[in-house]
Amino acid sequence: MRISINNHTYEVQKGERLLDIARSNHEHIGYFCGGNSICQTCYVKVLEGSECLSALSDEEKAILSEPLIDEGTRMACLTTVEKEGEIRVVSLVEEIKRSFETNPLQLTEYAAKMGWESLVKLPDTMRLQAEREFDLWLLISDVISGIGNALQLLANAFVPGCTVDGKTIAGVCTPFQLSAFCNGNDEKSTHAESEGIAA
Repeated sequence: MRISINNHTYEVQKGERLLDIARSNHEHIGYFCGGNSICQTCYVKVLEGSECLSALSDEEKAILSEPLIDEGTRMACLTTVEKEGEIRVVSLVEEIKRSFETNPLQLTEYAAKMGWESLVKLPDTMRLQAEREFDLWLLISDVISGIGNALQLLANAFVPGCTVDGKTIAGVCTPFQLSAFCNGNDEKSTHAESEGIAA
């Protein structure tokens, strides 16, 4: 089975979570809580193939507002691939990145909307989290791992690397190649192209 995340296509297995697919393929996606449906940063918008994904869970219904659900928003940590078909999703952080690149002034409106939709569902979200039982040590480990991965992505933004003859070399990418590098797109990350863009 295949899925497109942020315009990149990957082979997947039935039952895989969208979060795990995105993380294993280095796609831009939030996951500070390590995939425990606490931080709400792994939102994705399903553009095509919602019928191929797991049904909306009670947890998602408690966290996502009706307008977000109507737009096709899902939580990647709670959504799995269930059937063959065309599936296309874009992550919240990728959507923000694209908005910043094309129309930065739109970000204020976008942030206000997302803040409002979270506030509307805050009582349901708090009730859900209060009723859940966690393995505290596993949760702490997942959160530390999630934060560590986010910090690594941030470090890559300041000292990106490029692939030269199959080896990643730090510090030779130009800012124009950062998006391709973070998404694991080696075709756009060669040393020769880096020099060409810099010139």
